[in-house]
Amino acid sequence: MVEGVTRHVEKLRARSERIDYLTYVPDGEPTLDCDLGDEIDGLRTLGIPIAVITNGSLVWRPEVRAALGKADWVSLKVDAADEATWRRVNRPYAELDLATVQDGMLRFAAGFRGELATETMLVRDVNDGDAVIEVTAAFVERLRPSIAYIAAPTRPPAEPWVTPVTEEATNRAYQRFAERLPRVELITGFEGTGFGATGDAVQDLLGITAVHPMREDSVLALLEKCGATRSVLEGLVADGRLRPVTYRGHTFYIRRFGSST
Repeated sequence: MVEGVTRHVEKLRARSERIDYLTYVPDGEPTLDCDLGDEIDGLRTLGIPIAVITNGSLVWRPEVRAALGKADWVSLKVDAADEATWRRVNRPYAELDLATVQDGMLRFAAGFRGELATETMLVRDVNDGDAVIEVTAAFVERLRPSIAYIAAPTRPPAEPWVTPVTEEATNRAYQRFAERLPRVELITGFEGTGFGATGDAVQDLLGITAVHPMREDSVLALLEKCGATRSVLEGLVADGRLRPVTYRGHTFYIRRFGSST
């Protein structure tokens, strides 16, 4: 893993691409990797800050807290702070319980020496009610993050019934969080087209879409940076490696796993 990341970083640096962080945001939960701490140690030679985005479900384990503690920036997902809502929105492993997860988060936050962030994804009619938001904001306050993000689904979700909350609900949530926390930001709009490119259009597209769907304009911008044409995208769709999906009036491309690479 370290060798692969090092090669990728070298390609980006050769093209003068800016790298702010090496971020663990895989197609899955990064703390399931028992080698996470050793990998972070190995990546230190690159001289780039390391970030980990985690759902926090395993931070009750001391070895997970130790591994995460090696990162420079960690984001904990806090979509709800009551058991029923948490289970509905996050669908955790059946044997997990919220009290244990929350205790692990609090223990990690108390000992972490890097920058801590939280992210709360709002889903309409699930975790956007005033009572739920109040409880969630109160728990996030106990974590004392440097920044608390409130997000909305801006890319195709895993379930078709998931829809973003209204602007009014988003504003109410922001106000509740801002009453308790020093810095709150919204992630409710398009992320932009500024993806780094190594020059290998196929591998760049497959690598990014393995993590999350890419909007079509972002795909086309990346192809241009690589000196490639739309035919590359069309070829990846034709051979089944990418799948187009329409969401909120935009076309996104999603990596198909199990296909040839």
